[in-house]
Amino acid sequence: MAETTLPSPRVADNAFLSPPLAECRSSVFWLISDSWIMTKRSTMHIVRSLDQVLSLILFPIMFMLLNRYVLGGAIDTGEVSYANYLFAGILIQTLAFGANYTTINLAVDMKEGVVDRFRSLPMSSIALVVGHIAADLVRNVISGIIIILAGFAVGFRPSASLTEWLLVIGLSLLFTLAISWLSAILGLLVKSLEAAQWVGFMLIFPLTFVSSAFVPTETMPKLIRTFAENQPLTHTINAIRAWLVGTPLGDSAWLSVVWSIAIIVVSVPITAWLFRRHSVQ
Repeated sequence: MAETTLPSPRVADNAFLSPPLAECRSSVFWLISDSWIMTKRSTMHIVRSLDQVLSLILFPIMFMLLNRYVLGGAIDTGEVSYANYLFAGILIQTLAFGANYTTINLAVDMKEGVVDRFRSLPMSSIALVVGHIAADLVRNVISGIIIILAGFAVGFRPSASLTEWLLVIGLSLLFTLAISWLSAILGLLVKSLEAAQWVGFMLIFPLTFVSSAFVPTETMPKLIRTFAENQPLTHTINAIRAWLVGTPLGDSAWLSVVWSIAIIVVSVPITAWLFRRHSVQ
């Protein structure tokens, strides 16, 4: 008896489409479909991982309380209360550290051979990375809500309109997306899980503390101040702070958008190249 070979689901679905439409569906439709499946997979890891849930809740609250009540009394922020000054810094710090899970989770998938197993399936090669980054967005949205509640509890009193709140949300999501793509590069470069756990902190830690997140940059030495006032986190923090509590906005809004888009434009092709190179190896 002749052996019957069943077509793959993708071949069967494309059989009724004209060649150009089938090709288009293969490259775009399946990328979105596969990325959605990988996003659900990565999001389920958040729910099932106790350490991720605890860090999601405790980490932002701990930093909010420490800075507000331990350091806040020694820092002069002028007419703006320290609770109002601190909120934007804690928010961006939490989003930046949250993106480090992309580094860790990609490194885990590489080490455990999950990437090689997915390669044997008819799926878009970059969907795994997109899934991790989309899960980062979900994780950071939850962290952002927790930060807002904690901020109100320690005296944060915003004066933002609905439009300004929408600008804050949009810029925060764009910033998270940029840092997540940068973290994906780190996840594909590290050789061990131990390295994945500290390499992200080595990048984010100095960027958050050498910025306007917790203290005004005017108090810093000239060289450090120059770096702090021109790096992307400071522009993002200053823009969010201006929208929320009415501090001077300056050029921070458009500069923070330019920084985030530039990071994404550079990081996406590098991530795709590193992922394909790993897959070939």
